[in-house]
Amino acid sequence: MATYAVGDIQGCFYSFQSLLKKIQFNPASDKLWLVGDLINRGAGSLEVLRWIFDHQSSVVTVLGNHDLHTLVVAEGFLNPHRSDTIQALLDAPDADELLKWLRHQPLLHFEHDHLMVHAGLLPQWTAKKAESLAQEVHQALCAENYSEFLRHMYGNQPVQWDDALTGWDRLRVITNAMTRLRICSQAGEMEFKFKGELVNRPEGYCPWFEVSGRASVDTPIIFGHWSALGLHVTNNIYALDTGCLWGGALTALRLDDKAILQVPCHVDDAPINIQFAN
Repeated sequence: MATYAVGDIQGCFYSFQSLLKKIQFNPASDKLWLVGDLINRGAGSLEVLRWIFDHQSSVVTVLGNHDLHTLVVAEGFLNPHRSDTIQALLDAPDADELLKWLRHQPLLHFEHDHLMVHAGLLPQWTAKKAESLAQEVHQALCAENYSEFLRHMYGNQPVQWDDALTGWDRLRVITNAMTRLRICSQAGEMEFKFKGELVNRPEGYCPWFEVSGRASVDTPIIFGHWSALGLHVTNNIYALDTGCLWGGALTALRLDDKAILQVPCHVDDAPINIQFAN
């Protein structure tokens, strides 16, 4: 029995299947932790989501920004982007069932002293605090009026956490941090335009996991979202987005011994006419 955390799949179905074969995944005994961005930009979003849905008893996933984007598009609040590859999913006969299941997934998973989130945590948040805050968003997504949350989810403000935040502003900060964060200031002010390599980050900002005095520093954190960062394993930090979508690799981390296992992007998942990262 083993637990494997897997980086951003983003609809790369054939690469995902290759990785499962390499790790000899056994759904009867093994567990998969998926860091979010299960779908969109790769050609096999429908196939990926169907496989995960069919194996949900063996899978733990958190939501990424592309997963949430798909839910917003499905509700009709936003038109698909030019680079989206979710139409086959939206048109599928089982779309309602798949998207309802997706909507009921959490932003964060904390188990066996390991925390998994798609993007990151703000420096003021302990693991337990983040778990509680993620639950607030999870409740909004599972509520009967979930569409109201999706309607108000987008936006870059407020840029930092305040315990006094309420309403949509509070839920938006939590969601932005856990699904979009890459860099922030020492005070925890988020910046969302930057998507590149560390050497090109704007002045005054650093990776969220390098903020001095970060409250979650003692918790092993597994995340994805930042393909330009690549595989980054240091000081309880396990960044697993290795850019499969862009022709890189799809990466798994075996939690038991921290072994890294990878497969190259499958030829049938090779990027075609994709213009924007993450």
